[in-house]
Amino acid sequence: MTRSLHTQPLLAVAAMLMAAAIALRLLLPTVPAWAPALVLLSAVLIGAVSMRRGASGCMDAPPALRRRYSRDMTVGMVSYMALLFASLLLLRTVEATALRALIALLPVAPIALLMRAMLRFIRGVDELQQRIELEAICIAAALVSFGYMTGGFLQAAQVIDVPASAAMLWVFPLVCGLYGIAKSVVARRYR
Repeated sequence: MTRSLHTQPLLAVAAMLMAAAIALRLLLPTVPAWAPALVLLSAVLIGAVSMRRGASGCMDAPPALRRRYSRDMTVGMVSYMALLFASLLLLRTVEATALRALIALLPVAPIALLMRAMLRFIRGVDELQQRIELEAICIAAALVSFGYMTGGFLQAAQVIDVPASAAMLWVFPLVCGLYGIAKSVVARRYR
C-alpha cells in the first residue's frame, strides 16, 4: 500500500475536523471560542501526524492491521464529531441536570473507541514498534502533565485564568498530538 493511500483516512478525518471547526463557529456562535479552536487544533495535529506517518513506523505494521486501525480510527472520529454536534445542539434545549450530564457525555464513548483502536494497533505490531509506541506515549504524557501542572501553579498564583472546562478538554488532544510528534522523533532513532 502506498503512503498516500495509507494516510488518506487520517487526512479525511483532519479535513472533516477542519470543516467541523468552521461549522461550529458559524452555526453555533454562542459556543465558547475555545471549542472550535480545540477542534481546529485537533485537525491540524491529526493532519500533521498523518503526513509524518511513514516516518513514524506505521508502515511497518501488517497491512491487515493498518486497514483495521484506519477503519477503527475513522469510525471513531466520525462518531465523535456526530455526537459532539448532537451534544452541543441538545445542551441548548435541555434544562434537567441529569439529562444534561448524559448529553454532555455523549462524545466520550467514541473516544473510548479511539483508545481501543490505538491499543489494538500497539498489540498487533512487533516488539520494536511497541517500544517506539511506548516511548512516544511516555514522552507525550510527561510533557502534557508537566504543562498542566505548570498551568496549575500559574492559575493558583492568579497569573493566568483558564476555565477549567477548557483546560480539561485540551488534555486528550494534546496527548494525541504530542504522541504523534514524539513517535516521529523516536522512530528516527531506531531507523
